[in-house]
Amino acid sequence: MDEKRMTNKYFTDRQSDFESSARSYPRKFPFALKKAKGSWVEDVEGNRYLDFLCGAGTLALGHNDDQVNRAMIDLIESGAPLHTLDLTTPVKDRFVQTILDNLPGHLKDDAKIQFCSPSGTDATDAAIKLCKTATGRSTVIAFSGGYHGMGHGALALTGNLNAKNHVANLMSGVQFMPYPNSYRCPFGLGGEAGVDACSAYFERMLKDPESGVTKPAAVIIEPIQGEGGVIPAPVKFLQTIRRVTSELDIPMICDEIQCGMGRSGRLFAFEYADIVPDVILASKAIGGSQPMAVVIYDRKLDKWTAGAHAGTFRGNQLAMAAGTVVLERVTKKDFLDDVVRKGEYMKKAFEQLKDEVSIIADVRGKGLMLGVEFIDPNGAKDSMGRPVPSGEIAARVQHMCFENRLVMEKGGRDGSVMRCLCALNVTMEEIDTMLSIFAKVVRQIDADVTSR
Repeated sequence: MDEKRMTNKYFTDRQSDFESSARSYPRKFPFALKKAKGSWVEDVEGNRYLDFLCGAGTLALGHNDDQVNRAMIDLIESGAPLHTLDLTTPVKDRFVQTILDNLPGHLKDDAKIQFCSPSGTDATDAAIKLCKTATGRSTVIAFSGGYHGMGHGALALTGNLNAKNHVANLMSGVQFMPYPNSYRCPFGLGGEAGVDACSAYFERMLKDPESGVTKPAAVIIEPIQGEGGVIPAPVKFLQTIRRVTSELDIPMICDEIQCGMGRSGRLFAFEYADIVPDVILASKAIGGSQPMAVVIYDRKLDKWTAGAHAGTFRGNQLAMAAGTVVLERVTKKDFLDDVVRKGEYMKKAFEQLKDEVSIIADVRGKGLMLGVEFIDPNGAKDSMGRPVPSGEIAARVQHMCFENRLVMEKGGRDGSVMRCLCALNVTMEEIDTMLSIFAKVVRQIDADVTSR
């Protein structure tokens, strides 16, 4: 190609011309990527960026990890089949056994696995089909702020209204319930009182014969809401859901698609509550950078008949080979302890920055899944007297970070939360570089906002 054409604008203009209006990331990050390694990406103009998005959490070990790549290269060079539908292979057998060996509690011996089309949204749809088939019931309980995918069924379970308002006739029978948020409590209480209220509301709605809420086929929850703004579910809340669903024989689905695979400092984020759900959804990082989605579930639910759920690309052997490497690495205690240590270091730095400025409202998360919520201190107040979330300020932070060669994504109410989804093996030097850029940008914007 003509060197004069090797510019970001050349490629992004072409992309804008021939890709759909649904594209999202190119609008925030107008560059064309050429190379990537570890926590760094390079565009076609030779600019290097620190990547704290990493495929929305997909790249647990960063870009082009040597061991992950070696596993895929060896598989290709071996002549093994790369596309197998749901036929078994030695590569698949090892991948499944690695998953089973690392499951908590009774699931280690009682689990079954369904391979799905290679995205998290299909894992969600498969799990709902599974639970409806097993229970004979038709409704599902989800939680405000949850994100379970963009497919027609998964979208019905997702809280974000912006994605749903223009799509008619989504899956019916979805009942939303409040999810605890200490800073923006749905009951206007906050703290432990808010957790207690959410827990009591959940239990009473399911046990009250006059609640109007029929017994569902499943309850689905993210142990840490991701797109909803990086909100960890309190231990008491998760334990309440597990106890109540067990008492009423309702399958509990934990969506670990983003918060799983070591990101929280545990293999699965629900492990912080010392519970074992009936169904686990896993995608993103479980494929070792390649497309993969699986539903892991208690065999008591396995009431499907042959072909009840399928997917042409559910036999991705490259993802299984790469995913085995990731699982073997991220399940090591030293690795998970390091995730916790790095996360605490970053969270402390964010909290110190929060104390210095007026535009940060809250810092939250676990491990290397962290969120910083932005507000306009001069803006409107909510019912608790707190400034409402500011997506405008968060967008300015994101844009200026990108100008300073740092890639981070937004989420949460009104897009007001800047999120950390870096590689789990990110170095301390890279963390310090990110914190330096982020703090510089936030201080600049804070000075502008407070001077109005």
